[in-house]
Amino acid sequence: MNKLEIKKNLFKACLHHQNEIVENLKDLMKDAQESANDYGMPKDRYDSYRMQLLRKRDMYGQQLEKALEEISILKKIDISKENKEVGFGSVVITNDQKLFISISIGKIEVEGDTYYAVSVKVPFYEVIKGKKKGKTFEFRGKENQIVEVF
Repeated sequence: MNKLEIKKNLFKACLHHQNEIVENLKDLMKDAQESANDYGMPKDRYDSYRMQLLRKRDMYGQQLEKALEEISILKKIDISKENKEVGFGSVVITNDQKLFISISIGKIEVEGDTYYAVSVKVPFYEVIKGKKKGKTFEFRGKENQIVEVF
């Protein structure tokens, strides 16, 4: 499989993962709202059960907003471009691990290989940002080398 196909598959896996999160959160919000509606009108001013259900719905709403924001960030990646240095949207292979610089998802399996989707906001990215193939870097006392960037 060529480099751009790997990048495209990583992008699709991340997008699929985020879309699943969005759908799950929508379901959870709906369930919380339905439970609050089924419970009926507040029994008194201090009806904590109904308020708890509505707070839960609002919490899921905030998580949904963040997940949708992550999707919009993900969609800014140009998967047709092969990067020459580490930056947003690049796939980085070090002698220790394989990374997709995108959003913080964590472990992703693509074509039998394990990659880690990491955000540009993590400290590790700051260490490798702008580096090219063959460059070495140190992170948490361990030296690594960038084997491939695309």
